[in-house]
Amino acid sequence: MRAKRTHCLKRPKIRQSWNKYNLYNLSRAEPPNIVTRTFFQQKWSAKSTARAYHGENVKEKHWQRMFRRRLRSVIPMDHTQLARSDGYEQAEGRGSGLDPHPDNKNRPVAKIPYMNMTFAPLERRLDTAIFRSMFASSTRQARQFVVHGDVKVNGKKMIYPGYLLNPGDMFQVEPERVMYATGATKDARERRAGRKARRESQSSASKSQEPLTSDTTPASVSEDSPPTSTASHNASPETTTETLQSLLSQAKTLLTTPATASNLSGKRKQDLRAFQRLLRRTLSRNRGQNLFPQQNTTLTDSLDAQLLELTQKLNLNPAPPAEAKINPRDLGPETLTPENSSLLRKALAEARDNPIDVTKPYATPWRPRLYMSAFAFIPRYLEVHHRICSAVYLRHPVARPGLAEVPTPFPNEVNALSFNWYLRRR
Repeated sequence: MRAKRTHCLKRPKIRQSWNKYNLYNLSRAEPPNIVTRTFFQQKWSAKSTARAYHGENVKEKHWQRMFRRRLRSVIPMDHTQLARSDGYEQAEGRGSGLDPHPDNKNRPVAKIPYMNMTFAPLERRLDTAIFRSMFASSTRQARQFVVHGDVKVNGKKMIYPGYLLNPGDMFQVEPERVMYATGATKDARERRAGRKARRESQSSASKSQEPLTSDTTPASVSEDSPPTSTASHNASPETTTETLQSLLSQAKTLLTTPATASNLSGKRKQDLRAFQRLLRRTLSRNRGQNLFPQQNTTLTDSLDAQLLELTQKLNLNPAPPAEAKINPRDLGPETLTPENSSLLRKALAEARDNPIDVTKPYATPWRPRLYMSAFAFIPRYLEVHHRICSAVYLRHPVARPGLAEVPTPFPNEVNALSFNWYLRRR
């Protein structure tokens, strides 16, 4: 219900979001009414409409301090013409009725939409840049990523969404958060499968964990001991995943048990929490590399080895060589044809690169979320690398003939009225 309140349908306002209600409001947006309203009313209405999209989470007083009447723009000039002439042709024959040669006439140049640069200072904000880089589905979600510590700027964690980027700054977001933000949501069947997998993992972890005996006193937990307790060494899980889950549960027990947690120093608790985060990342990588999560199948690096392994498990006969002339009717149902072999090879490659993992918070295999194509674009002032979820803020946005680099869904008239509204208050 949060999305419906944010994206009102009765009084539509366009937001920086990929929500389907926002797309619907964008499709039925109408030009402002300038017939029955005064100039003050037109400016206030345009300001209200534009601010709902540009920096809706920024306070009005804060934005008024950020507002600048200086609008950045560039004018492309023909360097060959500048090198060939110093402009004397424009004064030649002035007043004598001479017309310039058709080749020397100035070509019409598109107008520069200066007013679309009204909200350019907001594009420097970190949360807005994350949304523009397609790392989040809305500025609200980008703000959440920053506050939760999932964003780094120039290699250092940044927890302030209002941080103003400078030209050359590089920011990156955790890949798992990006896949969750831009991936399709789970349906009811996938959510049930995820809950079942979590219950099974918890039950297996509880079985593999050796319960703490009465001999384990608070004094047995030493300040210089490693993050894992002695119970983790006595336990003998069958697989590496079970071992990691056992270690994770041991660390959680040490932190949650009042008897042991009261004797741990603050530094020791920080080390245990860091150890828990490391184990969770390792477990998530192991889950993502499993080809069949229900079986203990090891994913080999070579597709040929995988193909041979599946052929042997399914009792299939290898395909005959291409030089041999064999009638397809003579091939039995257990024979793997070259076409089926190539299809199986492609399926294995896709399963390796994009595996099915019911424990992920998004639908797997990963696919883009719905209604995303209408918002899938990257501004010119950003250089984005989606494989590593990183981007570089190249420069400040500028206006060019016929183009303003600040993405806005509003026409030039609405932005001009908004600019005039804030101009009188400076």
